[in-house]
Amino acid sequence: MFRISRYLHALHRGQSVRPTKVVPTGPVVIWNLLRRCNLTCKHCYATSADKDFDHELSTPQIFRTMDDLKAFGVPVLILSGGEPLLHPDIFPISLRAKDMGFYVGLSSNGTLISEANIEQIAAVNYNYVGVSLDGIGATHDRFRRRDGAFDESMQGIRLCQQAGIKVGLRFTITQDNVAELPKILQLMDEEGIDKLYLSHLNYAGRGYRNRRDDLHHQVTRQAMELIYDTCWQDVQAGREREFVTGNNDADGPFLLLWALRHIPEHAERLQVMLQRWGGNSSGVNIANIDNEGRVHPDTMWWDYSLGNVKERPFSEIWQDTSEPLMAGLKQKNRPLQGRCAVCQYRPICGGNSRTRAWRLTGNPWAEDPGCYLDDEEIGLSSTLTAEVA
Repeated sequence: MFRISRYLHALHRGQSVRPTKVVPTGPVVIWNLLRRCNLTCKHCYATSADKDFDHELSTPQIFRTMDDLKAFGVPVLILSGGEPLLHPDIFPISLRAKDMGFYVGLSSNGTLISEANIEQIAAVNYNYVGVSLDGIGATHDRFRRRDGAFDESMQGIRLCQQAGIKVGLRFTITQDNVAELPKILQLMDEEGIDKLYLSHLNYAGRGYRNRRDDLHHQVTRQAMELIYDTCWQDVQAGREREFVTGNNDADGPFLLLWALRHIPEHAERLQVMLQRWGGNSSGVNIANIDNEGRVHPDTMWWDYSLGNVKERPFSEIWQDTSEPLMAGLKQKNRPLQGRCAVCQYRPICGGNSRTRAWRLTGNPWAEDPGCYLDDEEIGLSSTLTAEVA
């Protein structure tokens, strides 16, 4: 997760951003409590459906796992799905998590937040509720494959605001909805929404050589330019909105390149702060537990299990570096290959997404095909380009 606002506010105020605490315990846990969902979204990584799924964790198993997470030093639980509000015990689970002292977020599609349950949602006192939108009106409905989904989600957002719940938007950018991003930013203004999480769709397609000419990389660059421009305008105007991105740690180096063009007087300080951040933290500071109890390095590794909390405590699974992937992920200098191995921004992005590389090549340490920086930007000479090809 890349917190753009934190860095730009720090630059404007002449402050610094504290480095991420890297310890062998206490990752942020994104927990898919169930796979069932009332929607069938086009880009769902959990491949959810509106039906019950077998072998999911029972509520007592969830509680036992929560006890282990707390003892292990996990500070944050993000409760997700499927649609977490469909879990029959979502409120007992959420209340227990809050009572235990976790920071508790709820990741919802928003359509099930209603007058009937808003009091229960407010009573939990979630630290944050994130509602996913894929565009405005018909665009969102098309992605969600349900007419009226946009209006239902907006009603859920407004109910949260009226109840005093901190609520923000989640927007997964694709080639089919990138044109909606300015409208999403306008919606934030109109509705008084003060947080946007922009998630990159995990890309493992073609065009990973000629990045500047690849359509996916072009639209990604344009979207990030817009986000950085908007965030800096906010900072200068004294607004405190949050802009966060996820699933593409090239956003860090690209912010530095943006700063060199737009605010060069701040670029040197920004580079120091970004190197402290260090980029991708899958398998270190970010973890995922799926609906059946399998543990993954993050939510995009669903087809790679590190172990199951039904069989071993999360705390044991997470520290077990006899597992080859975890051994590599936890190395300070990961065994990267290709462009990523020789990139001048490796200390900032940490090699970006390993799951994209794995899905495309079968090698988790190959170069990330989702990196949208070209060879010149990453300091790759023509000689080296031929060597890593």
